[in-house]
Amino acid sequence: MSTPDRRPSSSPVVILAVVALLGGAGAVTWLLRGDVPAPSAPAAAPSSQAAEGHRVTHAQGTTVVPRNPQRVVVFDLAALDILQALGVDVLGVAGDQFPLHLAPFGDAKYRRMGTLFEPDYEALHAARPDLIITGGRSSAKYANLSQLAPTVDLPMGGANYLDTVVANTELLAGIFGKEEKARELVSALRQAVASLKETAATRGKGLVVLVTGGRISAYGPGSRFGILHGDFGVPVAVDGLTASLHGEVISSEFLREKNPDWLFVIDRDAGMGQQGGAQQVLGNELVRQTTAWQKGQVVYLDPMNAYLIGGGIQAVKHLRDQVAAAYAAPPRQVAGP
Repeated sequence: MSTPDRRPSSSPVVILAVVALLGGAGAVTWLLRGDVPAPSAPAAAPSSQAAEGHRVTHAQGTTVVPRNPQRVVVFDLAALDILQALGVDVLGVAGDQFPLHLAPFGDAKYRRMGTLFEPDYEALHAARPDLIITGGRSSAKYANLSQLAPTVDLPMGGANYLDTVVANTELLAGIFGKEEKARELVSALRQAVASLKETAATRGKGLVVLVTGGRISAYGPGSRFGILHGDFGVPVAVDGLTASLHGEVISSEFLREKNPDWLFVIDRDAGMGQQGGAQQVLGNELVRQTTAWQKGQVVYLDPMNAYLIGGGIQAVKHLRDQVAAAYAAPPRQVAGP
């Protein structure tokens, strides 16, 4: 009696293992036909640049920013100014006070994300931003905000004010692919500032003061308003002023003694939407004895533009134009004390 020819059957476990190895259900056909395809090349891994996005170095480090971010939240008015100039729209903004050229951001279509000093974290979670921008007043919140989404922090101007404005413009332009527009803006601004600098050198010495709550503070080169001296070229009326954020407290007697040819005034209270009082504070018999007052060369700068925004490329252009217009006006004699 012959023994039937029995071939060993394939173990189900082995078959499943081969199927898994060869690519799932499609491998079953190959097994049944008895042919096994050559192993395919592994899929190319995405480049680190495509996977990670664009690395941006800013005031507080380096951040990987997604390419062409769409849900942008801004906690700095200077950054908002620059983005508007570049033609970049945003999802949300901080605060509710905007100078004239940024007034469109007061519209309800822009989500409110808190204030420049205190973010609304609940609103931020709901907004799901893919980029947050801080700077100036909001820089202190960078660490917290960077835990929620990629965040970049713009530096404030100082001794090299105009260069900082240009660098911030180029930084944001690089994120949004607006490099050509940035070059146009920067070129126009540098030309305008150079023209003003030639004029300022021949028009006498000036002093920048900020008035708030009845007090007067003076600012010199290297300060938050030092652009008037360092970049616009206004000769300095008072040497040795401390380049601090809040300036150096002075009196009306100080102004009479230093006797500036030009007095550039920032009414902080008006800039914050309150009742401004700079004209009343300065309109006393001591200040009236200065050359600036007697020649009608007391220039009240746009307070929201000069105080609230500062380092926006449009704000700097507006400030430059206001100073240039003051120089272009003929001197006028104003009654003394």
